[in-house]
Amino acid sequence: MKKLRILVSLTNDDNDYQIEQARAAELAAQRLDVDMQIVYADNDSITQSQQLLKAIQSRSDAQPDGIVFEPVGATALPKVAQAAVAADIAWVVLNSEADYISGLRKQYRVPIFTLSSDHEGIGRIQGRQMAALLPHGGTVLYVQGPAEHSAAKQRCTGMYQSKPPDVQVKVLRGQWTEASAYRAVSSWLRLSTSHQTRIDVVAAQDDSMAVGAKKAFQELPNGADRDRWLSLPFIGCDGLPKTGQAWVRSGLLAATIFVPPNTGLALDMLATALRSGSLPPERTFTRAQSVPDFEALGAAQAEKARILSL
Repeated sequence: MKKLRILVSLTNDDNDYQIEQARAAELAAQRLDVDMQIVYADNDSITQSQQLLKAIQSRSDAQPDGIVFEPVGATALPKVAQAAVAADIAWVVLNSEADYISGLRKQYRVPIFTLSSDHEGIGRIQGRQMAALLPHGGTVLYVQGPAEHSAAKQRCTGMYQSKPPDVQVKVLRGQWTEASAYRAVSSWLRLSTSHQTRIDVVAAQDDSMAVGAKKAFQELPNGADRDRWLSLPFIGCDGLPKTGQAWVRSGLLAATIFVPPNTGLALDMLATALRSGSLPPERTFTRAQSVPDFEALGAAQAEKARILSL
């Protein structure tokens, strides 16, 4: 039996979650004995489309048997998906909605499926973290991912579902990177309205953006303003052991959400399907969890408030 060739397309290579996605894919490829190549789209959907079409249209002996990709944009590249499955290449979408999947599964017999974190569930966890940190209400500065990205929209929806009514949210836009959040917060701080708005928590849809937001506050020239902002709780998401969870332990972040990388599971499911001829479920979800748990987070915030009141 020929060795399977799998192409993995990730959004960028400077986000801690994407870096962990790449590492999980490499470990899975070694374990499964498959040839695996990773390409990075540099947060550009056109680049991602061109990279994938080049692989699909390559000579037959260089074509991948399957493509696993995390879309940059909102559409999950339906035309590229059609080209792939028409060329008998399996198609796996990570962490994004792809409403064309059902139709393609009816037309083609290659494995076609999605594997995702439950992004609305992640948003609900973050809303509950806000509740634990703000038992008497307040205002959150919220750094959201790209407006067109389904994961960002779903995390936002879930957050609004679970946050208390007396917690208000001020939204800024980022691009899943530390640098983008730094720019967004720095630009906001240059507005006169930013100095008139009381903020009680800074939240971001991933840990790298939470750190980028904090760096923007660290560069404020006024010491009193800088200290006030840096004394706030900063919370993120992804919660990987060497980054988000380590940052919670060190105090850089007050909380995060552990979102298991899913490229390894995607390669497992895809390799099994290609080798056995079976078809995985159309949609599979992984489960996230709060770090620390809500009770511990609330207790830590209450203790902090007690100390400040002395």
